[in-house]
Amino acid sequence: MKSRAFIAGCLGTSLTPDERAFFRDARPWGFIVFKRNTQTPEQTAALTAEMRETVGWHAPILIDQEGGRVQRMGPPHWPTYPPAHAFLGINDPVQQREIVRLSARLMAHDLKAVGIDVDCLPVLDVPVAGSHDVIGNRAYAHDPDKVARLGRAAAEGLLAGGVLPVVKHMPGHGRARADSHHDLPVVDASLEALRGHDFRPFRHLADMPMAMTAHVVFTALDQRHPATVSRRVVKEIMRGELGFDGLIMTDDISMKALSGGFAEKSQAAIRAGVDVVLHCHGIMGEMIAVAGAVPEMTGARARRAAMALARIRHEPEPLDVEAARAQLTSALALGGR
Repeated sequence: MKSRAFIAGCLGTSLTPDERAFFRDARPWGFIVFKRNTQTPEQTAALTAEMRETVGWHAPILIDQEGGRVQRMGPPHWPTYPPAHAFLGINDPVQQREIVRLSARLMAHDLKAVGIDVDCLPVLDVPVAGSHDVIGNRAYAHDPDKVARLGRAAAEGLLAGGVLPVVKHMPGHGRARADSHHDLPVVDASLEALRGHDFRPFRHLADMPMAMTAHVVFTALDQRHPATVSRRVVKEIMRGELGFDGLIMTDDISMKALSGGFAEKSQAAIRAGVDVVLHCHGIMGEMIAVAGAVPEMTGARARRAAMALARIRHEPEPLDVEAARAQLTSALALGGR
């Protein structure tokens, strides 16, 4: 039986009998874990194995592990990683890129060890003056070309470690003046301004295997619908103008920026051209609604999913973890002087 086009989470550190039964029946394409799900390395590895057992294959398991304030796995069992903005303290652009890659490579090492093989990183959003700080120091820079360069370095580090990167939040959340977790951001910038700034990093990284949408209205493109549920933004901008042929997933379908019920929101995203719907909170009634609204993974959707996963099915690049951690710490300390 084919997987269905959604990604789901669970409530705790192991699956309940109801969750196991639901996942076996609903067959999500992938899973996502959060801080609530990751207590220790041993427990997290057991949970990811249990998730995959319910669907009968090595399904992708995602996490938001950026560093800084968005880090689901942290002390005491995992190291703290810097936010993206911290790398700007390294003045040498060659070393800066190397250290961004190294940080992502180390994160991949941590994730792979517990069965997680997709990281929702890099953030390619480019903040502007007056924008909401929901992105803030999660951004690599305020210059779109520097964001593209450092975002690619992070993606390379993850891929080298056998972890799939997800570029986000396409086609750009940096200009938003509201947090889409709570409100619907509306961006009134001209299409010319968006092309010259917000879209640039995504165009440069159009070869990446996966992308996450932004729950943002761009009035120059669609005055009513956020990008996630806008056919024009997904088809004409993401697929067309930006040339992205990888798997497109929604940001969390639970976020308050999107209106309507879970089935309605999920169907709207699929109709717009999104491949996979993301539901994060593990609330059973919501997951049931999402699962009932999305199609099976067939056709172009299945092709893009297979091509994405093929990028991570390899032996990770060799890494001296202790030496790499020392190098990262030293570079950031020197850069901060």
